[in-house]
Amino acid sequence: MPSTPPTLGDFTVLPISIPPLPSFPKPTTHYLYLRRNTPKIPTPTDSRSLFLTNCPVDSTDIHLRSLFASLVGPGRFESATFEDERKDTAHKLSPLDAAVPVNAVHLLRAHGSTKKRKREEEEDAERSKEDEAARLPSTWTRPLRRSGSTAVVLLADEKSVEQVLKACAKASKTKKYPEWGAGVADKVPALGSVWVKQHNRLCYPDPATLQQAVDAFSAVFARREKEAAEISKRLRNEPDEDGFVTVTRGGRNAPASRSEAEEARKKMIERAEKKRQEMEGLYRFQLREKQKEEQEELLMRFEDDRKKLEAMRMKRGKFVPEA
Repeated sequence: MPSTPPTLGDFTVLPISIPPLPSFPKPTTHYLYLRRNTPKIPTPTDSRSLFLTNCPVDSTDIHLRSLFASLVGPGRFESATFEDERKDTAHKLSPLDAAVPVNAVHLLRAHGSTKKRKREEEEDAERSKEDEAARLPSTWTRPLRRSGSTAVVLLADEKSVEQVLKACAKASKTKKYPEWGAGVADKVPALGSVWVKQHNRLCYPDPATLQQAVDAFSAVFARREKEAAEISKRLRNEPDEDGFVTVTRGGRNAPASRSEAEEARKKMIERAEKKRQEMEGLYRFQLREKQKEEQEELLMRFEDDRKKLEAMRMKRGKFVPEA
C-alpha cells in the first residue's frame, strides 16, 4: 500500500486512527487536512488559527481539543468553529425576527433605534437572553457534521500553529497516528441507539417549559412590534434624499402598503382616461368631424354590400322560370 504524502497542495495531511466500534469492529484511518487560515475577509486572529477540512462526522470541540493536546500538549487549543455553526451565525434569523412582519423587520434592521444607547453591551446581552428564553428546547443531545465539513481552530499563539503543522508532518512520517476521541467518552453524549432514544424522549418536552418559551416569545414579539410601529410613524415625517416628505394613506400607526398604493394608481389612470373620453365631444367642430367620419364609414359599408350582391347575381346567372 503506498504511503500517504505529507502534504496535498497547501494542506498538511494528518492521518488519525479511529478505534473500532460495535457497529464496525475494525480500526480505520481517517485523513484530516490542515493549513493556515486565510479567509477572504482578514480577521485579527488569522495568524493563530488553522483551517481544517474533511472533519469526521462526530467532530466536537472536545474531540479537537483532545486531538491537538495529543499533538502539541495541553494549553494550546483555544476554540473551534465548525462550518454549520458559522453559517447559522451569519444567516440564521432569530425566531423573533422570523415571526415579526416583514416591514417591521426591515425597519428595525435599517434604523435599529433612533435613540443613542448609553449601555449597548447590556442591552445586547439582555436581547440575547430574551432570544434564548423564546427559543424552543433542542431535541438532540449533540450534533452531527456533514461529511467532509470544515472547521476553523483558534490556537494560543502563532508559535502553536507552527508546532501543530510540524507535529502533523512528524506523525505522517513516523506513522504514529493520534487516536480520535481518546479520553472524551465521558465528556460528550454517546451516539448510536442511546442518541436516538434520547432524541425520541426530547421530542416531547415538559409542557411547562414549552409554555415558558411561548410566553417569552409573545412578550418580546409584542414589544418589538410596537417599536416597529413607532419607527414607521417617525419615518412618515422624515424627508427623502431630495428633501421631500412622502404623503401616504393610512392611519398614524403605519404607512399604506404597496398593494394599496398600486390600486390607487390604477384608479387614477382610469379616472383620467374616462375624463379624456368625455372631453372628446365638447366642441362643435369635434361633433361635425365625428359625424362626417361615421357617414363616410356607412357609405363605404353600403358600397361593399352592393358590390357583393352584384357579384352573387352574376354568379347565379339569369333566372328562367319553368313553363
